[in-house]
Amino acid sequence: MYTERKIVIHIHDLLKKKGWSLSKLALEADIDKSKLSRLANEKREYLYIDYLIKIAETLDIDDLNEIVSIERVNYEDKN
Repeated sequence: MYTERKIVIHIHDLLKKKGWSLSKLALEADIDKSKLSRLANEKREYLYIDYLIKIAETLDIDDLNEIVSIERVNYEDKN
C-alpha cells in the first residue's frame, strides 16, 4: 500500500532550542536570510545540501534527521 510522505524541515524547532533567531542563523551560516526563511518555512521546492551542511556545522549537528525528516502525511489533518 502506497502512503504519501513529505519532507519536514525542523529549523524553527532547532532555533527555539538554541535561543537563536533566523537572522542570527543566516548570519552565522552565511546563508541569505530570505533563502533560509523559505527553507525553514518549507516554501522551497529543492533542498540544497550545501545549506544543510552549513546549518549542521553552525548548529553543531551531526545527524541530518535533526534538520530534515521524511514523515507520512496524515490525511485526517489535511481536511
